[in-house]
Amino acid sequence: MSDSTVVSVEVLPLRAPMSEPFVIAGGRAAEVRNILVRLRLASGAVGWGEGAPLPAYNGETQAGALRGARAARSALLGRDAAAWRSRLEALEARLPRCGAARAALGMALLDAWTRHAGIPLRALFGGAEASVRTDITVSLVPPEQALLAARRIVARGVRTVKIKVGEGLEADEARVRAVAGAARGLRLMLDANQGYGPGESLRLLARLRRAGIVPALFEQPAAADDYAGLRAVARRGGVPVAADESAGSRAAVLRLVRERAAQVVNIKLMKCGLLEAWDIASLARSAGLGLMIGGNIESSLAMTAAAHFAAGLGGFAFVDLDTPLWFRRDPMTGVRLGPGGVYDLAPVRAGIGVRPRRS
Repeated sequence: MSDSTVVSVEVLPLRAPMSEPFVIAGGRAAEVRNILVRLRLASGAVGWGEGAPLPAYNGETQAGALRGARAARSALLGRDAAAWRSRLEALEARLPRCGAARAALGMALLDAWTRHAGIPLRALFGGAEASVRTDITVSLVPPEQALLAARRIVARGVRTVKIKVGEGLEADEARVRAVAGAARGLRLMLDANQGYGPGESLRLLARLRRAGIVPALFEQPAAADDYAGLRAVARRGGVPVAADESAGSRAAVLRLVRERAAQVVNIKLMKCGLLEAWDIASLARSAGLGLMIGGNIESSLAMTAAAHFAAGLGGFAFVDLDTPLWFRRDPMTGVRLGPGGVYDLAPVRAGIGVRPRRS
């Protein structure tokens, strides 16, 4: 047995209260129900991974993710973590439709391996950068709440605000205008989460343009399988379109490329795990598409892993890694979201640099 052999894999539920509900077009979440993976190598190196299923986003549940991760442990136990790509490929084969479980197991594996190797996770992805700067989201709340939220965001030194839409044209316009009024020169992004078809999305953009507001990005302004609708908004809306729910796999991104349906791809580790996310980034970059990194409702463990991914690869023009702010108390310790929305990864000497408070 080598020092890098996986000797144990534990899969645990992770539940945490939220400071306020997170509301998107597909539904709402009032409590975090994720999964946690603890993986140990023969050397004693321990890695941690988090899976964040979100029923309102893609129908995945905590119970399903726990079952999937526990069933797939055998793909890692007794195997050499040094052959990490083969291990990640095995997880894809075992978990073809459970992105959160795949992400949690793969994250724990790579955290343990890079801790064992004495390198930060970002170095494994290429080490292009040592930090990323995130936006902060305003969910589907009334305009008065949106304005207060935007003022708190500005007070943190963050100048990019992502605004959830898809509730209705009047309510969405009022919310966006309220956020825009919080400070001059804010960079605004919209996210419909499939709540609109292309016609409604184009009408919202027209209404905002009459108000002097031109978003920097419009994310998922049509249903996941409506590639023609995405393309229509991309061509006629006057703002770049990002595919999120439409970009859940290599095959889906290849179709986006062929149909020229978007200008940006939102990559989430929770959609497909770390290996497929890496391949998607390579596909998108090769096709000239812009890169965005996002997530579900994740603690600082999974969010920091995503920050390592984006910083290591480099070139992510859009970063949406703010969900630790939605936890009443982050259950993790280590790297934190700093002033100005910055994840500073330079101090991390090995692994992700985050672990549970009670490990």
